[in-house]
Parts: sequence; C-alpha cells; structure tokens
Amino acid sequence: MFLKVQLKWNVIISPESLEAEGLLLQKAIVVRLLDDFARKKATDDVGYFMAVTTLESIGDAKVRQSTGEVLFPVAFSAITFKLFKGEILKGVVHKVLKHGVFLKCGPVQNIYLSHLKMPDYQYLPGENASFIHDRHSNIEKDVEIRFIVIGTKWMEAEREFQALVSLEGDYLGPVSSI
Repeated sequence: MFLKVQLKWNVIISPESLEAEGLLLQKAIVVRLLDDFARKKATDDVGYFMAVTTLESIGDAKVRQSTGEVLFPVAFSAITFKLFKGEILKGVVHKVLKHGVFLKCGPVQNIYLSHLKMPDYQYLPGENASFIHDRHSNIEKDVEIRFIVIGTKWMEAEREFQALVSLEGDYLGPVSSI
C-alpha cells in the first residue's frame, strides 16, 4: 500500500557545495536529500521510499567544527510503499520452485507463495516449471497473480521486507488479461 508520510531528516552539505546564493544552497540541500532518500531504500516503520513530494522546511544550519560540514534539519513529505497483513495485491512471478513461487510487487522482491497456500494447484516440473490448477489456470514465470498477504518480515541487514502470501480466498490467483 502507498502511504504519504511526513519525515524529518538531517541533511549534511560539504563546504565545497556551499554558495552564498540562497537558491544554489536550496538546490544543494534538495540534491543531497534525494541522494540520502535513494540510499536509505526503506525503513521498518514506513516501508520503501518511493518519492519526495514536498520540501516543507529547512531549519537553521549547524556547522560541524571538526569537518566544516553544515547540517540542515529538513522536514518533507514523501510517498512510501509498505505491505500489510490482510492486504490484497498483485505481483509477478519471477521464480518457480518445487515448493512454491517467488513474486515481485512494486519494490518488494522477496514475496513467497508456498505450494501449501495454493489450493488445488499441482507442480509440473520441467524446463519451464509451473503450477497448474484443475481449471487450467497456470502459475509460471512472468504470470501476474492476485494474492493476500499473510505475514511480513523486516530484514535490517538488507534493508528490505520479505512477505509470505496465499491464494486462499475469493478472487485470488492468476489474473487473466481480457
């Protein structure tokens, strides 16, 4: 789910980037904020960082005596993406294994759908392995699937989420393009 969040971060500007002109200073702060935003990738509480929407304020500068760098407290609005238990989403299969499939949904790359959570699907091994349903729907690589989130886990070292999902419920499974 996409969220609009208000964040407060400290932006550090090197002395070489400082200019007397106000607009150039604002540009240096925004560029550094966007770099930091992309580098942090995600946090456990707000999810994946997608876009900065509004720079709300730039606080008073504080010079670091040891380095000469200048710290600016900034407040801004951003769009983030985070999975929630019980949420119904769509993802694309990127890996098929004997015991289930891995999906991608937005920035989340590790979504696991176990064969135990795919009622009435049977595994078909081979070069293009897949799971087939008795009504001829097929789950294979690059197929779009509607699923329900049954659990998420934040992986601090990788700065990303993992999710466990299911097809148990109404209107879940491969999405047919009409």
